[in-house]
This record gives sequence, structure tokens and C-alpha cells, in this order.
Amino acid sequence: MQVLTVNIHKGYDVFNTRFVLHELREAVRAMGSDVVFLQEVQGGSGPSAAQYEFLADQIWSEHAYGRNAVAEGQDHGNAVLSRFPVLHSENHDLSVSGAEPRGLLHCVLGVSAEVPALHVMCVHLGLRESHRREQLGRVCDIVQRHVPPDAPLVLAGDLNDWRLRADVLLAPSGLREVFRQAHGQHARSFPAGWPLLRLDRIYVRGVAAAMPVPMPRRPWARLSDHAPLAADISLEAAA
Repeated sequence: MQVLTVNIHKGYDVFNTRFVLHELREAVRAMGSDVVFLQEVQGGSGPSAAQYEFLADQIWSEHAYGRNAVAEGQDHGNAVLSRFPVLHSENHDLSVSGAEPRGLLHCVLGVSAEVPALHVMCVHLGLRESHRREQLGRVCDIVQRHVPPDAPLVLAGDLNDWRLRADVLLAPSGLREVFRQAHGQHARSFPAGWPLLRLDRIYVRGVAAAMPVPMPRRPWARLSDHAPLAADISLEAAA
């Protein structure tokens, strides 16, 4: 299967001046990914339609949304779009007092009868290192409490980890980052037009194989402030 993660910037371009949700939908659909992890996606409170439903329409029959924040009558958070049944979903609050609300959306997907249920977690962490340190500790605790040790797990999203500390802090959970495993370093993803910082990640545990998927700069460089990441993942057959 292929997974894709992208911070969609609430549907606006990198300069926050142009609404590009329709173009973004075409770019996401062109990838043909089986599971899509979205951050900064609007949930559709008030007169606006939910952006994740617009993106999923007729392609991803299953989706889940976790609200992280509400501003000016509009909520936003994380979402997962899936070609596979969503058997369970739960949103975990990772917010730190006095900072912008953050969260982790945990879904269990029924891929097929031949492989065990796949756990996926879509995450968006804070901007301050002290906040991320606390949030990553909570992530490890969520993994330990909610994911069986032998279950396959994919955690993806915008970690804002520009100081590259997340791998060490996530080590107790057993997660490994796909791009670092393949290339020796995390992928550059921000800003999208000329990526310098390695903020976005795809972590896995308990999978048979995981490899990065090369992504073109166009049209993505003009669709958000973050570049997307994708990976091909193979699951082991159930015993």
C-alpha cells in the first residue's frame, strides 16, 4: 500500500493569499495513495463544508477527523482518508497549556483478512521544543496503551522537529522513520517551494517493508507551505 502525508495549510497556498483546495484535491488524487494523513484540515463547522470530505469524495470511502482547535467559528485538526474500512478512531489531545492546541488522531484500519489490522496515527506537534518533548512522551504512552506490540503501525504528520530530536524521544515506542532508514536522514519538507527544514515524517513499526516514494516539486510547491511525503509499505500476513 502507499501512504501520503501533507499539511494542507487549511487549503491556502504558501503565502496564505490564494485558496487552492481544488488544485490540492487533484494533486492528492493523482498520487493514488491508499491512506492519506492530513494536518491543518478544516472540519466544516458553520456554513463551510468539511475539507477532508471534499478531498475524500468518491476516492476514499472511509475517513476520520480529529478536531484540535476552533478559531472564528471554524475548527481544524487532523484527518485520515482510507481505502480500507476504519474500524475504530479516537482523537488524543496533545495540547500544552498556553500554546496552540495539537492532537493525534488514531485509527484502526481493516486492510484484509490476510493481514492484521493496521494502526495509523496522524499527528501535528507544537512549535516549541519543550512542548514537542512533552508531546512525544505522550505519543509513546498512547502507542504503548492503545497499539498491541505485534500490530503494524504507521505514524505520520507534521512534527515540527527542526532540531531533529524526535527519533530519540520516540525510541521507546519502537518506531523507525522511513526516509532516515532509507537515506540516512529525514526528508526536507519546509518551506515547500525550497525545502530546508526536515519537519514532516513517516514512522513505521511492525511492517514487512517501507520505502520512500519520490515526489515531484510541481504542483506541490505552490499548494501548501509544507511539501508532502509518501511511502510504499508492505504488511506481513497474519499468523
